[in-house]
Amino acid sequence: MEHGQQHPLSLYLTVWGLLFVLSAFSYLVDYFQVQGALRWTLIMTFMLYKAGLIVCVFMHMAWERLALVCAILVPPLCLLVLVSLMAFEADYIATARGTFFTAPASVETGGQTQRP
Repeated sequence: MEHGQQHPLSLYLTVWGLLFVLSAFSYLVDYFQVQGALRWTLIMTFMLYKAGLIVCVFMHMAWERLALVCAILVPPLCLLVLVSLMAFEADYIATARGTFFTAPASVETGGQTQRP
């Protein structure tokens, strides 16, 4: 009776080491007080690398068939694309509302101030 695939312990120790190093890099971003878009880009990059390692090795996705990997990973990627599209659309709508739906300026007529 076969008990499935065995992976060497050194693989798991290597991945744990890589996760530790990536976590240290994430904390170093805060330690060196990196600000702005670079901060969030670095944090998201390290986070995605860590998530990829965990999914590949600890969830055994690296040894699965491509069809199963696609069935599991494609729907969340599609959701990320749709959420980013909605974020761009929301930014456009906020800009358009700021441009076209601002409060009208008050009009001065003689000594009185009237709002149109």
